[in-house]
Amino acid sequence: MALLEINNLNKRFGGLQAVKDVSFSVEQGMIKAVIGPNGAGKTTLFNLVSGFLAPDAGSVAFRGQQLQGKRPFEIAAAGMSRTFQHIRLFPRMTALENVLVGRHVRSRAGFVAGMLNLPWTWQEEREVRERSLAVMDLLGIAALAEAEASSLSYGQQRTVELARALASEPQMLLLDEPAAGLNMRETADLANLITRVRDRGVTVLIVEHDMSLVMNISDAVVVLSYGEKIADDRPLAVQKDPHVIRVYLGEDEC
Repeated sequence: MALLEINNLNKRFGGLQAVKDVSFSVEQGMIKAVIGPNGAGKTTLFNLVSGFLAPDAGSVAFRGQQLQGKRPFEIAAAGMSRTFQHIRLFPRMTALENVLVGRHVRSRAGFVAGMLNLPWTWQEEREVRERSLAVMDLLGIAALAEAEASSLSYGQQRTVELARALASEPQMLLLDEPAAGLNMRETADLANLITRVRDRGVTVLIVEHDMSLVMNISDAVVVLSYGEKIADDRPLAVQKDPHVIRVYLGEDEC
């Protein structure tokens, strides 16, 4: 059984069919990319999978469990976390505090326990901090822990957002255009980070426009055009697919 199963997913906004009968699966331990031109429905697809939008039809199953009706925080608690196309850090909080937010779904202490300052909450707080710092160390940003998020470079903020997503200890990580706004060196560093994350057992589904990044790190690639899937194959096969060349790359079909 695949870790993620997407079956005949549909979403319409008024007269626009943003996602139309899209089906594909993601096997555990792989990096799978979703590509396509602007307006292809990639981010809408991510929002459907992660619970930020409800589908008009179709289904999403994660670890064999249907996700319809589940809220984003419930999906995160089930083992799927995501980043966003536009960075959503808390600018006045430190980098570490932002990462701690991602750890919330794995903590037990609620509002009342925190207010009562119960002894077991102290231990949990220490563990949450240690695990969050460990994630930051994995991504090479532990030295930035006490820096205010707004003072960080764009690339550093991207990495903090990735650390926040990983803090929940997901089995699957959804990355929405993580290379957007990054320079070549930062993109190369990102590729190494994503590969390192996968090598630690986290399955990755990524939406990305940077084709060099996609082709270098992906095990499989799904191509969307006007909301429909037009290809789902290994990177090299997708690069040579005449339909993809014509529709996605805008070249004449040979």
